Amino acid sequence: MTVAVVVLSTALVIVVALLAAACAAKLARLDGATYPTALTRAAVAFAAVITIAATATSVFATLLI
Repeated sequence: MTVAVVVLSTALVIVVALLAAACAAKLARLDGATYPTALTRAAVAFAAVITIAATATSVFATLLI
């Protein structure tokens, strides 16, 4: 049961990060950015979501254990 929860929550975080990256790239393109710039902004957004999720997991693990 615990393994399933970890796998599903990891998948959810990755999906949310991909959606944030896609939205960042689309907004950058609508703003007139070139494709490399839009890709860079998407990568930064993806990394930010993953970093926030890792930080939140670390904080929760520290508080709950």
